[in-house]
Amino acid sequence: YPWDKSSLKSMPVDLQQFEKLDAYALKVNVKNSVEELVKTLLKQARTDLEKVRAIWMWICHHIEYDVVGYHNKSQLSSKPIDVLQTGKSICEGYAGLFEKMCSIAGVQCMKLSGYSKGYGYKMGQTFRGDSDHAWNAVYLDGRWHLLDSTWGSGAVDDSFTKFTFRYNEFYFLTHPALFINNHFPDNSNWQLLKPTLTLKDFENNMLHNSNFYMLGLLTAHPETAVIQTVNGKASVSVDCRSATLFTFKLKGTDEHGLMTLKKHGMKLDIYPQKTGSHKLQIFAKPSKASEDVYNCVLEYVVECKSVDKAMCFPKDLHQPVGPSWFTERQGFLRPSHPNPIIHTNDGRCSVTFTLGKDISVLASLHCDNSSLTEDMRRRHIMQIHRGNQIELKIHLPHAGNFVLKIYAKKKSDPGNYDYIFNYLITCLNTEVKWPAFPQSYSKWVEDYEILEPLSGLLPANRNVQFKLKMHGIAKVLVQAENTYPLTQSRGYWEGTCNTSGCREVFVMVHENANHSFYSHVLKYEVESQ
Repeated sequence: YPWDKSSLKSMPVDLQQFEKLDAYALKVNVKNSVEELVKTLLKQARTDLEKVRAIWMWICHHIEYDVVGYHNKSQLSSKPIDVLQTGKSICEGYAGLFEKMCSIAGVQCMKLSGYSKGYGYKMGQTFRGDSDHAWNAVYLDGRWHLLDSTWGSGAVDDSFTKFTFRYNEFYFLTHPALFINNHFPDNSNWQLLKPTLTLKDFENNMLHNSNFYMLGLLTAHPETAVIQTVNGKASVSVDCRSATLFTFKLKGTDEHGLMTLKKHGMKLDIYPQKTGSHKLQIFAKPSKASEDVYNCVLEYVVECKSVDKAMCFPKDLHQPVGPSWFTERQGFLRPSHPNPIIHTNDGRCSVTFTLGKDISVLASLHCDNSSLTEDMRRRHIMQIHRGNQIELKIHLPHAGNFVLKIYAKKKSDPGNYDYIFNYLITCLNTEVKWPAFPQSYSKWVEDYEILEPLSGLLPANRNVQFKLKMHGIAKVLVQAENTYPLTQSRGYWEGTCNTSGCREVFVMVHENANHSFYSHVLKYEVESQ
């Protein structure tokens, strides 16, 4: 039956109601006979569902996967009593013991076999010959349900030499539409699906491991494991129930992609910078998770025929890119640019946000192989505050791909700024060559504003018009070769200054008419003759 995305199970199960039963089943320690074991387990189980649960819990926590036996099957017995007494087996033994215990408990149970996408599975591989896995179906409440106690019990390591008990709830009464993702029964009726999948579908379909569903993820596109690039680009998207954080790795790094977080998922565009086959892994964690552990939820193979060199991103670009629900939580609201990439033709752009309370912002500009120092690049960004709005005005020093990084902290916090997010700014116009903004000093207050001159480099031997928005001061002077006072009208300080005969121009303010003390607030350079 189709999956309605509401439950991972094929029948309503309240795990909290099982807590007592689960705890009891874990403690049962009977090894002499299967009948005795079942009799002891059933002391706490009334319904068929409870009986199956008790058997499931016991097997998942007491039978370990026999990695040695797997490599040497001739020595291996899968008889239920042998599995019970040695405490280890391979899938055949798990499923056989399960079936035997259910039949003693009076619950209908079948042992099923088929292909699985388990240990050693390679993406996009075909399945031939004998089946490689076994699991069970149990009959509860008038219909059949699927479970896999081998995969419920734990996992083997990559070299297949060590088994670790790691209980996995996912494989208990898994919804058939999810179980088919990595279990293909020899008899297609046991898919419990209409219409059934063909083996070809099973081979081509994306493998979602149990993490995918346990983290509340719903669907992923594309649904096939191998993706071909189109004009050097491949795209993947994931839909999920609640706020989830994602990362990715393409051939082990996150450099050649652009990932954006969406309210219900994420979108990723990949631009491999080499042709050939690349492994793409996608990781996720709930936004509430305290520890920084991302689980792998998807794996693709990206086959790249041609490279889009224009989409070679600066190495400082940090994933995810652009604003999202996450940056909103950090106090950056109503972004003027909701997209991760800002294209500018004339090398200028302006990004605005409404800021949450008590937030101080720091922004920096990064670019590969730039001759400018970081301090100098930072002067290509100007912050303008109007009430709770912030504008970041950007004048690029040259063409290319830039990263605009945005940091923030609480104004009341003495500590460092925390990185919040970044944009990619692209400019192809090679004529672009904007000078930096003037240098500002600590007395330049957050909500002051420069209307002109915006360029930190003034022409030589010229009259330059000044217009500044400042409040709460008594006098403003512009100091060049001579000193020029600005006059105040309607909240603006205006006037002209002549740049001849000097290399630097300073704007100074007199905070109090009774003092003779001036503070520097801005510094401009003057072009050399």
